[in-house]
Amino acid sequence: LAISLIRRSENTVNTSLPLPSNKGESNCQAAHILEDALKRGVDLLGGSSLLLITSPILLACALGVRLSSKGPILFRQARVGKNGKEFILYKLRSMYPNDREACGWTTEDDVRVTPFGAILRRFSLDELPQLWNVIIGDMSLVGPRPETPHYVRIFSERFPDYPKRHAVRPGLTGLAQIMGLRGNTSIRRRLEADLAYLSHQSLFLDLAILLLTPGRVLSSEEKAFVRNRRSMP
Repeated sequence: LAISLIRRSENTVNTSLPLPSNKGESNCQAAHILEDALKRGVDLLGGSSLLLITSPILLACALGVRLSSKGPILFRQARVGKNGKEFILYKLRSMYPNDREACGWTTEDDVRVTPFGAILRRFSLDELPQLWNVIIGDMSLVGPRPETPHYVRIFSERFPDYPKRHAVRPGLTGLAQIMGLRGNTSIRRRLEADLAYLSHQSLFLDLAILLLTPGRVLSSEEKAFVRNRRSMP
């Protein structure tokens, strides 16, 4: 299903994909509540297990951040989550501290990125602290990637369907990410992929996306330094 959704998304740029309709029947509502509870359970179990498994890597990366440059180990930033509620997202700091760090995407050869931060970004290791966001319920393992309030406003003005992404918790990874739609890529295409995920979401699809994510991250040559906000379509 994940692969078919990728192929379908690659052949269309329709951002008006509807969200699943509100189900008035009580049995459908019960099924939706059950599915949401199961997804949350998977997030708790998966997030806790992954945090435990990756804790040695996380500690080593945190030490590297501390020794490689001055500044805090963690980077905190407001993001927009489920139902438009803002939360604090955690990342390992990969830049030199400065006033622009909290408001701008990184660009290719960005001088703000530390040498050690470049390694973290190349393998998405800077994202590991977001497992805590998953555990406490701000995020899910799979879902649309969260964006800052500033850019949510910009994208919502440009694409009326953009707020539909906030019907679910944002994710560590998602359909758009395994399609390579990250960094300096089309916001329209990312939105299309996110809405396709919302229309077909299931635990099976989440599992497929999770299994595909490591390979996509390791094979992505454009992962590092390709987030130029000025080239948005």
